[in-house]
Amino acid sequence: MSGHSKWHNIKLRKGKVDAQRGALFTKLSKEIILAAKSGYPDPEANFRLKVAVEKARENNMPLDNIKRAIARASGGEGGKEIEEMRYEGYGPAGVAVILDVATDNRNRTAGELRFLFGRHGGSLGENGSVGWMFEPRGFIEVEHGKLDEDALTEAALVDGVVDLRYGVGEGRSEIVTEPAALAAVRERMAERGIRVTSTTLGFDPKQSVAPNGEQLREVVNFLDALDEHEDVQRVFSNAELDVAQLEALA
Repeated sequence: MSGHSKWHNIKLRKGKVDAQRGALFTKLSKEIILAAKSGYPDPEANFRLKVAVEKARENNMPLDNIKRAIARASGGEGGKEIEEMRYEGYGPAGVAVILDVATDNRNRTAGELRFLFGRHGGSLGENGSVGWMFEPRGFIEVEHGKLDEDALTEAALVDGVVDLRYGVGEGRSEIVTEPAALAAVRERMAERGIRVTSTTLGFDPKQSVAPNGEQLREVVNFLDALDEHEDVQRVFSNAELDVAQLEALA
């Protein structure tokens, strides 16, 4: 699990994340719109949409909001067109970052992100500028319950699984998969009675950067600023952040 995901889990446990419900619902709606546009507008026939709707329900998003987002994907609710984009760049301490973005105004979003990178001592790069440092992967966060690491490892011996990261959060672990195997592995975990708490397609760094001291705080502040931007759906970085140090910052 990336350092940023560790930080997110710590903030979640301490009640310091998703405090602004409206902003969260906006991000969830955008993901539903993009997912519905990518395939059938039926969650049972569109895996990405199924995951997006499940995440929205888990965050208590009203059913009417979910239905409106799906309708908007087919032009039924009006509104500006939502585009899916990807940005890459460097932050403080040389940390490499990939952003998945959903926006209705690419020029505005690009300008705001360029400002955020610059304000935190980084720079927004061209596509491919840091992508070579990462591998595309699927990420499945699960509640391992009473399973120890050996038992969970045995349960996760499924085609397409490339790594298991035990204990990434309180009672939670992360299964890393080949991108094409994400849906099948998720289904297999459910069949084995292991509760899946999140499913994401994203990027895993080939090598990590481990900031310390003041640089650690700068990196965390930078990743937070990106994560809080209304158009940023997901943040992936090669920052390896020490859990004990993160606890002290939270």
